[in-house]
Amino acid sequence: MAEILVVDDQAHVRKALELLFSVRGFDVRTAAGPEEALAAVRGGSVGLVFQDMNFSEATTTGEEGAALFRALRAADPGLPIVLMTAWTSLEMAVALVKEGAADYIAKPWDDEALLRTARNLLAARASEADGGEVDLCGLVYESARMKSVVDLAVKVARSDVSVLVTGPNGAGKEKIAEIVQANSPRREGPWVKVNVGALPDELLEAELFGAEAGAFTGAKRLRLGRFEAADGGTLFLDEIGNLSPAGQAKLLRVLQTGELQRLGSSQTRRVDARVIAATNVDMREAIGAGRFREDLYYRLAVIELAVPPLAERPEDVLPLARSFLQRFAAEQGQDAAPPLDEGAVEALLAHPWPGNVRELSNAMRRALLVCERGCIGASELGLKPPISSRPPRPSAPGLDAESAAEKARIEDALEEAGFVVAQAASTLGLSRQALYRRMRRLGIELRRGLGGG
Repeated sequence: MAEILVVDDQAHVRKALELLFSVRGFDVRTAAGPEEALAAVRGGSVGLVFQDMNFSEATTTGEEGAALFRALRAADPGLPIVLMTAWTSLEMAVALVKEGAADYIAKPWDDEALLRTARNLLAARASEADGGEVDLCGLVYESARMKSVVDLAVKVARSDVSVLVTGPNGAGKEKIAEIVQANSPRREGPWVKVNVGALPDELLEAELFGAEAGAFTGAKRLRLGRFEAADGGTLFLDEIGNLSPAGQAKLLRVLQTGELQRLGSSQTRRVDARVIAATNVDMREAIGAGRFREDLYYRLAVIELAVPPLAERPEDVLPLARSFLQRFAAEQGQDAAPPLDEGAVEALLAHPWPGNVRELSNAMRRALLVCERGCIGASELGLKPPISSRPPRPSAPGLDAESAAEKARIEDALEEAGFVVAQAASTLGLSRQALYRRMRRLGIELRRGLGGG
């Protein structure tokens, strides 16, 4: 078994961790400083490092730890390194995770969390030694912009830090979250998805944390929440930017403590689930406006992966279009998809794709269905001018500017979808129920010829 190396200048810390790991069956050695640590790693038997960020009482910046981390990475580029940090050097530790550190753990540590991290990282190291490959979950891209996002996603996958995926609706945020999960030590564990932005406050607690029988009217049996369902795996929280203030407070408590209480129970239960969240909301603007808690944001966004809109990566349009055509053709039992003619290629590259990859997918599905000749032309694509280029709607009386803008977006999406709510909801990145709730709140009637009232 590969050894765990503990690097800390304080003897009592080294002794405590040596005892913790050895009692649980790990081979462990210790080092008091950078020179001793580098010698151990160069010896070739170390498979995992837990290192302090400061090695003298005179410094608390974390610079010493950063220098050691980079030296260890140079000596063994694939070596997983966990940074053990006090809050004074937390910012440095987060920056090093982006450089490739496997994880960071705050002092004082939780023994079970430390052991879990060790088991996961050693298992991932063994898998890599056996020739494990990167799983891109079917993602198609050629642009440098997407390559940088995917590279960072794969890099942070083997850690247990929380990840926030940001970007516009339809850009592929969930696919990036899947890549993080699929390349993590938790890939064999549960992968649980929940759209928290679509959950009303009265259902949020039971949905996320569970409910005992009789906890509320209609609760006839025990209901496990999504956190417990994801125990040992990964929980994907979509639309996190739309979570209500009450929901934010409840979620923050669980992320801070790793513990929850089911609705109707006073018993505290520990949960072990990595959280990946996604949003199309500008979180810094939401924090500034008081709509999102800053402390929750920093809990969720240890690493932030920003997925660019399709319009900013035109190199991906044609590879994606052809991939969609092949997939949809196979679903319809066709041996091959019809090719795109020159007019279709020009139209695809000229279109601004306000609906991003989701809009492109819909266009390819439509093109394949209506195509009656040997190739697909521009007319089969059915591309419409972007909503932003259409004349503005009349102002909505009784609504503030933000609500009026939201109402206009929903009305435009409904019109674009031919008033099919499910399709409009997909375009907006909402569930059907969430869209209906917003329509009721904004006074939108489901009828043709929507006006400003």
